[in-house]
Amino acid sequence: MARTKRQNLKLYFIIELFKKKTDEEHPISISEIIDYLSELDIKAERKSIYRDIEAMRELGYDIIQIHNKRFTYYLANRDFETAELRLLVDAVQASRFITRKKSNELIRKLEALTTDYDARKLSSQVFVTNRIKASNESIYYNVDSIHNAIQENRKISFLYFDWDINKRKVLRRSGEKYVISPWALIWNNENYYMIGYDSEVGMIKHYRVDRMMSIDVCGEKRDGKSDFREIDVAVYARRFFGMYDGELTTVTLSCAKEIANAVIDRFGTETRFRPEDGGKRFEVDVNVAVSPVFYSWVFQFGGDVRIMAPQWAADGLRSMAKEFI
Repeated sequence: MARTKRQNLKLYFIIELFKKKTDEEHPISISEIIDYLSELDIKAERKSIYRDIEAMRELGYDIIQIHNKRFTYYLANRDFETAELRLLVDAVQASRFITRKKSNELIRKLEALTTDYDARKLSSQVFVTNRIKASNESIYYNVDSIHNAIQENRKISFLYFDWDINKRKVLRRSGEKYVISPWALIWNNENYYMIGYDSEVGMIKHYRVDRMMSIDVCGEKRDGKSDFREIDVAVYARRFFGMYDGELTTVTLSCAKEIANAVIDRFGTETRFRPEDGGKRFEVDVNVAVSPVFYSWVFQFGGDVRIMAPQWAADGLRSMAKEFI
């Protein structure tokens, strides 16, 4: 870069220096700023640095001055606090739908939002390597395509696949594309799902985003607006255990008081508890998709959760238990 051009970027380099190299524990002096600029082949005098610091303050940067043996300065305010970045890094690490490669890329970008010192702290807490991650690298761009279709009020077409026992992708519908009206994206049980309206059968369905391929935004406008307006996406996700399809019905459960936390975690605090057996148990009515995944949720609590009604749902659990034995 020519020296004149670098000189014109002096304030930019000073801002970057404050962002990456200063905090309360690492203030910087005017002399150190001048030395840093000199390494970049930029001339600077003390008076010009004072003016640059004032310019940064006018731009909204909270530059704090410390007077000890000498005057030093550091940047106090940042777009993200270190604790906030840790939360974001944890979320990226925990997300199964983000591939290992993309997780590492995102974490590197998050580290760039803080000082070099805090970035090293974030790096020391990164444990992506052995986590179970999606293998579909295109999922990151699938999400973007679906968002664009939702914003543009357009249908999308895509291929949908399952894995076979040889870990090969097998396209559903013999490779014929699905055409769906996308209405929402939800993150449920460590996976990303698209909620959409299938005009062919006239109902709302959901699809795993990491199993979608070759997504195209269609020119046709979306269907199903009235149907989607009637559902609460959060409630929808709670009804479908593991987003596994099943017959939606109201099920009465009798639960031991010890698993109140698990019931609230699954169905929310608005679920009404009806105490029974002198407060040792409680009953709840929940609207769920009765499926093998729902039964497995009941199974994990042993006798602490019992299906009281409807009878066919209780019989289904009994039949599944016999088959397991």
